Amino acid sequence: MRARILGLCSILTLLVGLSAQTAQMARHEPHMSAAMGHLQQAKNELERATATKGGHRETAMQLVDQAMDDVQQGEAYDVRH
Repeated sequence: MRARILGLCSILTLLVGLSAQTAQMARHEPHMSAAMGHLQQAKNELERATATKGGHRETAMQLVDQAMDDVQQGEAYDVRH
């Protein structure tokens, strides 16, 4: 129960932090914004999955985090150029 509450708090913190940037980027690049939403959904599902996947679940979560970072960097690049 405690882990679930901590997970939800983490997700809410991330969503609040991204909401302003995401709203601005949705106007400029709706596909990048949509991709970020899908990645967040994927991360939520992976966090809910059991950890008995031979390390693949953890790797997938790391890759989703990397993809989210790349999307944010792409959005920041678009704003600067």
